Amino acid sequence: MNICLLGATGRVGSVILDNALINHHSVQALVRDAKKIYQMAAGLTVREGNVLLEEDIAHSITGADVVISALNTDGSSTLSDSMPFIIKQMKKHRISRIITIGTAGILQARSAPYLYRFQSSESRRKSTKDAEEHLKAYLLLKDSRLDWTIVCPTYLPVGERIGTYRYEKDFLPENPSSISIFDTGDFAYRQLFSDEFIGSRVGLTY
Repeated sequence: MNICLLGATGRVGSVILDNALINHHSVQALVRDAKKIYQMAAGLTVREGNVLLEEDIAHSITGADVVISALNTDGSSTLSDSMPFIIKQMKKHRISRIITIGTAGILQARSAPYLYRFQSSESRRKSTKDAEEHLKAYLLLKDSRLDWTIVCPTYLPVGERIGTYRYEKDFLPENPSSISIFDTGDFAYRQLFSDEFIGSRVGLTY
């Protein structure tokens, strides 16, 4: 499988990259700083560029079978500004499958299902800025007609690879705690081989 990976140098993105290379997939990684890719392996192509430039996304997507985006907000509008380019280029190159990393804040609130978690009392975050940015990206994907899945981890420390966790479609499982970057990356990678959560957000926690 040929994977276009965005955000490969990030905490979760680097775990996804490891999974893909260990399992002998080809990876086209678009990164801002190629020096942050600490491993070189057969099948890995690193392209230095910017996801806010459609031309850079086009070059990275060309020849891919699927797209995985582990981009984070960086306190900016990177997610919502890059998503239209990603969607446009995927359609141009006839790629239907995309998996992204979101946040539990954009899941439905269990106590008030008509609200997103970040809008409800379930969220403990003082600022909703990042969740609002993730929400914009989610709504763009929702309307894209692509085969999308958004993995939405709760509190995300580095942690350890435990291998057992709970997940639920469109909601965060009850009594959430945390989920490590390793188990989050592993779960996201496995969605490449499953259609269980196509067209859905997935809440993830221990």
